[in-house]
Amino acid sequence: MNPLLLDIPLQLETERLILRAPHQTGDGEIVYEAIRDSFYELKAWLSLFQETPTVEEAEIMLRNAHINFLKRESFRFLIFDKGGGKDLIGTASLHRIDWDIPKCEMGYWINTKYSGNGYMTEAVKELANFGLNHLAFKRIEIRCESRNFKSRFIPEKLGFILEGTLRNEDLSADGSKLTDTCIYSKIN
Repeated sequence: MNPLLLDIPLQLETERLILRAPHQTGDGEIVYEAIRDSFYELKAWLSLFQETPTVEEAEIMLRNAHINFLKRESFRFLIFDKGGGKDLIGTASLHRIDWDIPKCEMGYWINTKYSGNGYMTEAVKELANFGLNHLAFKRIEIRCESRNFKSRFIPEKLGFILEGTLRNEDLSADGSKLTDTCIYSKIN
């Protein structure tokens, strides 16, 4: 089946969270605020956030994410508290999709003020179940820098298998040194 014909919901829910595709005008401002509030933690691990984007840049990034969602090239979700909080808890996405296998990679980041509450673990669990069960992916990978222990904790807690560590595989977020990448997977 052509992936464009797949019925993909714009929203997923867990016990505490709403995962919503970025399709609303103004999402850029919400994401901008979360990036600004979490900048120093994000800067350490993500090359994308070496500088704080403007509200306009965040809005453009999310509109492109929505286009990619519609094209079935990646599925980014914004994470909110189901209790009605307007703050962004974080984002999680299924990307680098290969529909021939089918498989994907999962990425995520959390607003620093919500870290340590299990929100991202809950969101990643839901998104992995969605990928494996609804989209019938045969493999989901999570890749993270070996020293990013907070990020590594999530796949380990959720039963992903550490397949290996690629040594000197990538550059640090700031581009200053070589880093090792851990590869976790869950298969269907």
